[in-house]
Amino acid sequence: MAIKFSVLKEATDSRARLGVLETPHGKIQTPVFMPVGTQATVKTFTNHELKDAGSEIILSNTYHLYLRPGHDLIERAGGLHKFMNWDRPILTDSGGFQVFSLGKLRTITEEGVEFRSHLDGSKHFISPEKSMDIQMALGSDIAMVFDECAPYPADYQYVKESKDMTYRWAKRCKEHHHREDQALFGIVQGGMFADLRKESAKELIDLDFPGYGIGGLSVGEPKPLMYEVLDELMLVMPKDKPRYLMGVGSPDALVEAVFRGVDMFDCVLPTRIARHGAVMTRQGNITIRNQPYAEDYLPIEEGCPCYACQNHSRAYIRHLIKTKEVLGLRLTSIHNIIFLIRLMNDIREAIRQDRLAEFRKDFFSEYKG
Repeated sequence: MAIKFSVLKEATDSRARLGVLETPHGKIQTPVFMPVGTQATVKTFTNHELKDAGSEIILSNTYHLYLRPGHDLIERAGGLHKFMNWDRPILTDSGGFQVFSLGKLRTITEEGVEFRSHLDGSKHFISPEKSMDIQMALGSDIAMVFDECAPYPADYQYVKESKDMTYRWAKRCKEHHHREDQALFGIVQGGMFADLRKESAKELIDLDFPGYGIGGLSVGEPKPLMYEVLDELMLVMPKDKPRYLMGVGSPDALVEAVFRGVDMFDCVLPTRIARHGAVMTRQGNITIRNQPYAEDYLPIEEGCPCYACQNHSRAYIRHLIKTKEVLGLRLTSIHNIIFLIRLMNDIREAIRQDRLAEFRKDFFSEYKG
């Protein structure tokens, strides 16, 4: 097995659990938030800064790395870890979500997806087998099966057919995947329909993957609906395998999903909103580029140990953002990533002390999402 997952403690006040995920490039404490390094870099961060922030694993994107610089080039460089000089675990997504997000630029068939590059319009084709070839060449610690992410809203019949094809593709991925030092996770689909979600989970469990992603959530549906789906799905998810909620990274959703039993998360949200001058706090997001912060000489958040909060005021960071200085984007990004990593540290400690329900109550007494 390329990975080993151990549940260290199960909460008595929720479905949350404390765990450790061992990979060829190190151990990961769960629940965990994975910063997204789409192009083999977490935007504005050096690897040294990521480590100082406490990041134990990052995510990189198969679709983008396939288009440039190309997985063959990265393989010749010694794999993604050596190419980007990151010696801790990496998870790669399958490229499925990005391909399906192309809309009219792609055509889905049973064999795979034909699409045009968003960069230059060139034509490409990714099948389940091709996705495996790309991810094996990248050499990530954890790879994901190629799946179809159904949009929201979508009717029952469409979602059922999509879920069924995702299962067939997962079988093809597992049959084709052969890199022994790389774990391959399945991805549960089924839209917002509880019965389809449970069907998808049971089908994938029968294929015996070492971990399971939960795809097709946080795609536009109201958060209460996402939580309802998770409540139903967790009834059938294996207790001895990691559960990975894909593309979710808002602070409130992290707290709620861990409460329901999720172990792993990723999202571009912290660096994406940072580029627009928005920062995360325990009271909710604030848009620091707005006029009220022009003469606000407080840090982004009192008590935060990040470089931005320890050294600069909201007024100064606003000035940098307004004048389009790169340092402004770095400071907001650094704060947001460290905010989420600290939040996950606090969540793990609450589980360790068996007081997650109390932590959740206290968190939402402050947080205004």
